[in-house]
Amino acid sequence: MRKLFSSKPLFFKNVFRKKDDYALTLERIIGFYPDQISIYKQAFLHKSLKQNNKLEPFETNERLEFLGDSVLDSVISHYLYNKFPMQDEGYLTKLRSRLVSRHNLNGLGVKIGLQEIMQLNVARVSKSVSGDALEALIGAIYLDKGYAFAQNFIEEKLLQNHIDIETVIQTETDFKSRVLEWCQKEKVSFEFKISESETKNERLYTAELIVNNETKGKGTAYTKKQAEQFASEKFYKEIEK
Repeated sequence: MRKLFSSKPLFFKNVFRKKDDYALTLERIIGFYPDQISIYKQAFLHKSLKQNNKLEPFETNERLEFLGDSVLDSVISHYLYNKFPMQDEGYLTKLRSRLVSRHNLNGLGVKIGLQEIMQLNVARVSKSVSGDALEALIGAIYLDKGYAFAQNFIEEKLLQNHIDIETVIQTETDFKSRVLEWCQKEKVSFEFKISESETKNERLYTAELIVNNETKGKGTAYTKKQAEQFASEKFYKEIEK
């Protein structure tokens, strides 16, 4: 695929274009000059602005976040499919889950400097702000430049420059242990309820994570252990926000 990010100074690519100050700041962060600046501005409008500025829900970055999340999943799936031709679906799914985890996206958002351009209305916000903004940014790129450009941004700007795949592969992701530690710290009870089903002569296990008598996560897998991990991961992503 043709590279869309060159090592040549960006100035020479847009020398005859009158540049907006906001767009210049964005260009420095993401590596290219945007066409439809208004879309990117919306990508950094956090939902905390709704209360005082009387913004409608659709005017914040949440819709772009929804779109960017889908584009990111598609690009990462395609990237891993090509990079690991001998690995099975389970391995690819697990690795994709790590790459698009809230923790990883938050770190990426901080690394490329999205905090500098975020528009917030509160002094303290959830840990997921940078990750949410990154997904919204990807949604904006997709609308502004198209899928191929968004794909190149994710693969070249994010994966190649800021992620070590081998490190991600080796990263421990024992979410059940993390949930156990959190429950002990918060002095709340938790348990797993396991149910079984069969499909195509294979047994599936569904684990339901119950915290303080409330269902906080569900996971389905071919082993009880993995089902519990999936259920724990869903809850852990919520408490990490």
